[in-house]
Amino acid sequence: MGEVDSAFIQNPENRPKLSIIQAKGIPVINLSPIIHHTAQDSSAIESLVKEIASACKEWGFFQVTNHGVPLNLRLRLEEATKVFFAQSLEEKKLIIDDNGFPGYHDTEHTKNVRDWKEVFDFLSKDPTLVPLNSDENDDGVTQWTNPSPQYPPHFKVIIEEYIEEMENLGFKLLELIALSLGVEAKRFEEFYIKNQTSFLRLNHYPPCPYPHLALGVGPHKDSGVLTILAQDEVGGLEVKRKTDQQWILVKPTPDAYIINVGDIIQIWSNDAYESVEHRAKVNTEKERFSIPFFFNPGYDTEVKPLEELINEQNPSKYRPYKWGKFLVHRKDSNFKKQDVENLQIYHFKLP
Repeated sequence: MGEVDSAFIQNPENRPKLSIIQAKGIPVINLSPIIHHTAQDSSAIESLVKEIASACKEWGFFQVTNHGVPLNLRLRLEEATKVFFAQSLEEKKLIIDDNGFPGYHDTEHTKNVRDWKEVFDFLSKDPTLVPLNSDENDDGVTQWTNPSPQYPPHFKVIIEEYIEEMENLGFKLLELIALSLGVEAKRFEEFYIKNQTSFLRLNHYPPCPYPHLALGVGPHKDSGVLTILAQDEVGGLEVKRKTDQQWILVKPTPDAYIINVGDIIQIWSNDAYESVEHRAKVNTEKERFSIPFFFNPGYDTEVKPLEELINEQNPSKYRPYKWGKFLVHRKDSNFKKQDVENLQIYHFKLP
């Protein structure tokens, strides 16, 4: 078997147990009332909003069915993803951006431990404007630009079609979440009008002979607004259950998407909803593919609790921060081991 590279070895408290607890509790929510309705059924929408509220409070995660994303498009993207990752490393490295993002890379770190995976990132908006660096006193702006993979054929076109579907679903979900918080349905759209920083990620987890030491992705919370995940039948996503802090394996549901609220929704909701820790296990025998879409706001968004939710009984729990600066700081630190802790939202928590 040989020695495992020490860069992949998780700290003892984060190493996966080989016994499996499967989640029955992660809610599966049928989106038919907002996707396939011919006329608005207010009672069905109201029921849906309550389901969303419960899932966000109790889990921070839920699955959605009847979501409106064409199955044949998802299957085309999944097939193209497999063909792309089957290329040689030399061929894949031809589409690495100078910044390491977007494009192909295989050296991502989570909490300073290297992930057992390779990825391909593709921006929702091309080019995407971002701050030149994470220095609060520097207002310079640069841009990230998508690579143009030549193989497999039509890869870029399929990705762009899929991203459009992800954005449509993302806005529908944000409306439901807004209503569940008691604010106007379109409340979050203002944060997406300009310079949106969303991106699609294609993940490939090769078989790993060290399932007791390594993880596909180490324990983390997502820093953006929403993540919309398609995982294959192999599975591997684990969620830390809030009630008892146990790691729960999320069993794949055919044609469903797994949704989790990110750090920004935790702040917008002033901690009514929590961004929950999760990770990806490795598999000793099978390779695994997953496709998350990170639905993120404009780079110049000031992240802070919604004014409508703040009052004397519920004062603001966070000081504001600029999303673009936060994002650039995180990206700069993702591809190499750091001497200091990565930036987290609790650094902005008010006493």
